[in-house]
Amino acid sequence: MGTPSHPQKALLFCSTLYNQESVFAEALKHMTSIFGEILFYSPPLMWNFTDYYNDELGEGILRRYVFFENLVEQDSLSDIKLLSNKIEQDLSTNNKRKINLDTGYLTPAKIVLASTKDYSHRIYLRNGIFAEVTLIFKKGQFISHINTYPDYKDKKHQFYFYIARNYLINNLRN
Repeated sequence: MGTPSHPQKALLFCSTLYNQESVFAEALKHMTSIFGEILFYSPPLMWNFTDYYNDELGEGILRRYVFFENLVEQDSLSDIKLLSNKIEQDLSTNNKRKINLDTGYLTPAKIVLASTKDYSHRIYLRNGIFAEVTLIFKKGQFISHINTYPDYKDKKHQFYFYIARNYLINNLRN
């Protein structure tokens, strides 16, 4: 019989989609006031994997990954997602988002994303929030699943998760 144990803390991140740098800057202010200091964020990466968000965000969408210094409890993901949804709402105009904020966490073994949408590979947490293991880390690399979003499969995007994972491992050792 296994003995329940408390999991290690995880590195919080927020994956952003937007098309105006001023909106990204404003979202950063909101995020730091709620989630704490930023460890680092990626440069803007062109995001042309789908046109799903064009009607809401406009064209020329950029992706940035924001990683936070403070480690979080893994079971706080649903609360974090609700807070990021509030930031999206606060920055919206005429019920249209100007930025999409997808929160998640990184452990040495995996990347987990929060979602408000149920699907076959997602597990319900609470308060209308689901979670999915987006990438696993095995044999020195990130490995995707059948439902992993295309940008998370992209090596240019994964690069920033390697940096964050190294930081996390060093932090957990200390």
